Amino acid sequence: MTKSKALTTTTLLTLAMLACLSQPAHAAQCGSTSAGFESWKQQFAGEARAKGVGASAVSALMATNYAQATINADRGQRSFNLSLDAFLAKRGAATIVARGRSLKQSQAALFASIQARYGVPPGPLIAIWGMETGFGSQRGNQNMLSSIATLAYDCRRSAYFTEHLYAALQLIDRGALSPGQRGSMHGEVGQTQFMPKNILAYGVGNLDNAANALSSTANFLKAHGWRAGAGYQPGEPNFAAIQEWNAAGVYQKAIALMGRQIDGGE
Repeated sequence: MTKSKALTTTTLLTLAMLACLSQPAHAAQCGSTSAGFESWKQQFAGEARAKGVGASAVSALMATNYAQATINADRGQRSFNLSLDAFLAKRGAATIVARGRSLKQSQAALFASIQARYGVPPGPLIAIWGMETGFGSQRGNQNMLSSIATLAYDCRRSAYFTEHLYAALQLIDRGALSPGQRGSMHGEVGQTQFMPKNILAYGVGNLDNAANALSSTANFLKAHGWRAGAGYQPGEPNFAAIQEWNAAGVYQKAIALMGRQIDGGE
């Protein structure tokens, strides 16, 4: 073997070794059916313990069930493909705006306090509240941890939901969420439907409380670039913050439109 070939071989071996070291030793294997979920939980629990997740949260993880209803919902999100007018009709926009205007008046002191602190006016917050849970009336009845664990296991968006699963386990460790917390199909909780990672970053108190949830939503928007006094319609500075709240374009436009109507525009 020539000296140059020996160096090349050594280099390749070194790179291969580094590549192996950069990968988790026992990465939990994702799946597309319920068949591998129990095995995945065992593997993931080991990884979680190694990352410092406490015994109570790991125990809660091991008690989760494969959430087939969550998988069905994740595969069937068709309303986001509707036109704006059809989406508004399907979501009951006229009712949200009417109720929203009433809430803006009856809860004026709360919304003034939130706007003074975060710079976000009532309209978009109320539109999000109405769109997400019908002003708290439809917060979901799925086991939050089972939903998120199922989606972390599912290969479709495993990396995204794994981050939220670790956040959920951390919240359980802290006592901020209970293992039995109920939420929507994808693990969203509270009056405005926060995912666990966003609860850690932007949550203000118990999100089943409307004032806390609305403050948390305003905190999220401010953290994503909301500027007090700037517009929030498409093409205006604050629309980008609404885009960070939900990735669906039709949802973003609906929030901006309903928010404007609630705030007194047409």
